[in-house]
Amino acid sequence: MWKALRITVLLLVLLAVALHTWLDRVATQGWQEPLWVGLFPLNGDGSASTGEYLSTLRSSDFQALENFFARESTRYGLKLDQPVHVELYPQGSKLPPALAPDAGPLGTAWWSLKLRWFAAHAAQVPGRAPPRVRLFLLYHDPDKLERTPDSHGMQKGLVGVVHLFADSGMAGQNNIVIAHELLHTVGATDKYDLNTGAPLFPGGYADREQEPRYPQQQAEVMAGRRPLSAYQWEMPHSLAGVVVGPETAREIRWTH
Repeated sequence: MWKALRITVLLLVLLAVALHTWLDRVATQGWQEPLWVGLFPLNGDGSASTGEYLSTLRSSDFQALENFFARESTRYGLKLDQPVHVELYPQGSKLPPALAPDAGPLGTAWWSLKLRWFAAHAAQVPGRAPPRVRLFLLYHDPDKLERTPDSHGMQKGLVGVVHLFADSGMAGQNNIVIAHELLHTVGATDKYDLNTGAPLFPGGYADREQEPRYPQQQAEVMAGRRPLSAYQWEMPHSLAGVVVGPETAREIRWTH
């Protein structure tokens, strides 16, 4: 009897989680109203220099994100003037759980659950409405770190951990990374080679019909870099040099 009861309770919990995930997907891919995205800045390395940089952040530093999604959605005929609304929240004090480099499927699943639990509590800011998508921005001093850790955006839970450089000169490229991870939370997939970073043809090219093919003038957002040749690529300086490609537009339900 008790075994049957435990199984029943477990099945109900799993059903509730599946239903919540489905409702999240419907809400975030319906594009009937602006998608509310909360940005939660964090001192990723605990340094004084990073802390000083965080104290200078303003909502206007992320206006390019809203402009980017408005511009690109218009190209696909989306009838919504502002598909994404970005809100900057106060700096947090606790860092989200880190994903171990050698985490297998089970380790990754456990990390995902811990991250969702962290996000549910960290996104509760007194006097502020909770956002639908929560992105935790971990900033690092570029003088102390040559390359940031990998960022992660998850559709299940609508949460992301984004590693960025605490440098005003890199704010434009930081916004590209934020846009990339945000799109992961609404169903977009990577369009670059995970081993080399090379944009994948055709989905990872901004203009697959261009002749000659190289150099590409813009980058596809889920590739993150524009191909200069078959063996060279670079990240644009800002979202002005980035587009949403047709595969990504279909994945996030801007087109069918």
